[in-house]
Amino acid sequence: MVASTHFRLKGKERKSSLERVQDFPLASIRSDGHLREAQRVIDQLLAQGKLDEGEQTYLDALSDLVGTYEDENFAIEPASDADMLRHLIEAKGITQIELSRGTGLAKSSISQVLAGKKPFSRQMIRKLADFFGVDVSVLVGNL
Repeated sequence: MVASTHFRLKGKERKSSLERVQDFPLASIRSDGHLREAQRVIDQLLAQGKLDEGEQTYLDALSDLVGTYEDENFAIEPASDADMLRHLIEAKGITQIELSRGTGLAKSSISQVLAGKKPFSRQMIRKLADFFGVDVSVLVGNL
């Protein structure tokens, strides 16, 4: 049974997409060797610069396949509250005292989080998200 779709590549874009599929078929990544080959193809496409619609469609699909394999085989644990806060402080180039003044959070609470002795509270998350200009979802990974 063939699924019907309104998305169609035509002309040059169709040809470039089909050529890519013939050179490196779009299939679920099943091994680290297959992953390396897929990454090599992705690198070649990115180095090419401007891609036509067919090449871009192929690159998007191959990138999705690589992402799925990596998510299943190389999962990255969420950062600890201490690591996340340390990163945000360093990225903004501020001190703990400046963070305390800017958020109204007690310096001792900030120090306890950085030492790994205290997790973020919901109140801290709201204040930190506002101060650093990030979505609260960035900070709630360990709640």
